[in-house]
Amino acid sequence: MTDIPDDLIKLERSAESERARLAGLIGDEYDAQWRTWRKAAEDFQAAVTEYAARDGVTVSRYEVERAAKAAVRHAEEDPAG
Repeated sequence: MTDIPDDLIKLERSAESERARLAGLIGDEYDAQWRTWRKAAEDFQAAVTEYAARDGVTVSRYEVERAAKAAVRHAEEDPAG
């Protein structure tokens, strides 16, 4: 699958960014950031589910999620990206 909607890429990028901000936090700061990350991850998951359920989408929800995550990770690994 190559055509991932930009909105899914943005949501996954946001979730990954919020997850990365957990590093080094403890206590209440960690808890607050965890909730922020959790919300971003839930938003991404809901958007993936909605997209995969649309008429005309011929791939599974799993494949949509995997492709979006791979696209974000690949962009992070490729500085020219």
